Amino acid sequence: MYDYRIVEQVSRKKKHMSGALRKVMVIFAAIFVLMGITISQAFMLPGFLLALLYFAYDIFSQRDYEYTMENGQLTIDVIYGKKYRKTAHVLNLEEMEVTAPHYHEKVAKYKKNTGTEKLKKYDYTSYEDDVPYYTMIIQEDGRKIKLLLDLTEEMLHTMKTQFPERVYFA
Repeated sequence: MYDYRIVEQVSRKKKHMSGALRKVMVIFAAIFVLMGITISQAFMLPGFLLALLYFAYDIFSQRDYEYTMENGQLTIDVIYGKKYRKTAHVLNLEEMEVTAPHYHEKVAKYKKNTGTEKLKKYDYTSYEDDVPYYTMIIQEDGRKIKLLLDLTEEMLHTMKTQFPERVYFA
């Protein structure tokens, strides 16, 4: 085989009310701190805890994913708040059963409500309406898992050349 390395970064779409929630948290933190200064110091602790909660929410609500496909291995990293990286999966593509669009008949038996097989699902998609996502069924640590991924054409074609009977296009 030949050596290759394909990297793709996927940004998850922000949730509908997350901006309003952030503003409410900042306003209440400021009110509690001001009440702690003017009325009673007992209000200071809730104000500082709310500010701390805001920063934790800010970090963990922003998620990006990085897919790295290198020499028959797929690595999926989760990036929190554009700062903190955690490797979620390191997968050997030899153990892949199928990769197909989410509506394809090859993955129909793994669907949530209508399928016959129930698997642990990991969603690493962007939630963008115009981006098609793919379902990958693969073995990890001796058990079968279901991954939802936004794969690029380059990744799909590379996988298709290596495993033509296991990869299906939209």
